[in-house]
Amino acid sequence: MAVMNIVQAVNSALKCALEEDKSVVVLGEDVGVNGGVFRATDGLQKIFGPKRVVDTPLSELGIAGVSVGMAVNGLKPVAEIQFSGFLYAAFDQLVSHAGRIRTRSRGRFSCPLVVRTPSGGGIRALELHCEMPESFFAHAPGIKVVCPSTPYDTKGLLLASIKDPDPVIFLEPTRIYRAIKEEVPDNFYAVPLGKARIAKQGKDVTIVTWGAMVKYTLDAVEKIKNDIDAEVIDLRTIYPFDSKAILESVKKTGRLVIIHEAPRTAGFGAEISATVSEKGLDLLSAPIVRITGYDTTLPFPKLEKEYIPDEARIIAGIKKVMAY
Repeated sequence: MAVMNIVQAVNSALKCALEEDKSVVVLGEDVGVNGGVFRATDGLQKIFGPKRVVDTPLSELGIAGVSVGMAVNGLKPVAEIQFSGFLYAAFDQLVSHAGRIRTRSRGRFSCPLVVRTPSGGGIRALELHCEMPESFFAHAPGIKVVCPSTPYDTKGLLLASIKDPDPVIFLEPTRIYRAIKEEVPDNFYAVPLGKARIAKQGKDVTIVTWGAMVKYTLDAVEKIKNDIDAEVIDLRTIYPFDSKAILESVKKTGRLVIIHEAPRTAGFGAEISATVSEKGLDLLSAPIVRITGYDTTLPFPKLEKEYIPDEARIIAGIKKVMAY
């Protein structure tokens, strides 16, 4: 066991995967010599060589296209896209090809591809560097979407994603890359995809969130713990998501709050809300509350904190559902 932050957990997971399976290949802009823009791949090229940790040209479309070709032909590429907003340039290859290979070939081929990318705001970066694009890819058939919130889960979920026979978009919470440290096993282990984690037990209200917002939600509920006993569910996997865990929690609490950074309209919180309304309407004692980003692009750094749900907005939303 070693104490790691999320960046170190990513590095450890990739090292384990490269050691265990010779078909695993890491590729992306500056992942080799420079160790990645956030140093998540630091030192891997020195250990495994430039044929398995590959520096690519500055072309997200090219990285995705080459990765699809690798995956269909027996390799297990783990591609890094430097920032999540750059995924849009690769959208065609991922949605039109990676997600459809299994169906298109009637099951003769799969596409075991992982695309890693830092995501989310709060780091005072430029436009297209801080997107939360989970809903785009959750809507695309054939693609799984994962968003961890802790170092332990980051390593276990990344290794499970690499093992998965289908394409996975792996959204790493940039804002808390180095904000959380915990013990992480040095060896290979997997955290199952599609299984949520109860980050905090409670009985008054269910809060569902993911990525960096898990930390800030836990900080907020700590402030009101003497008045409201909230249960916090870390979704972990956006698609397929663990509706059973959410419904079981709502059955206990009778109230639901959903928190995410992405814009409100058609954000993944809407899918969770619809699912609970369809399958558990009789469990609810109050209307569902969503606390989200706004229906605009993430603003430049001066207004960034106004956009991302903060403690005040989270606490106000929880109090609103409790007062109904």
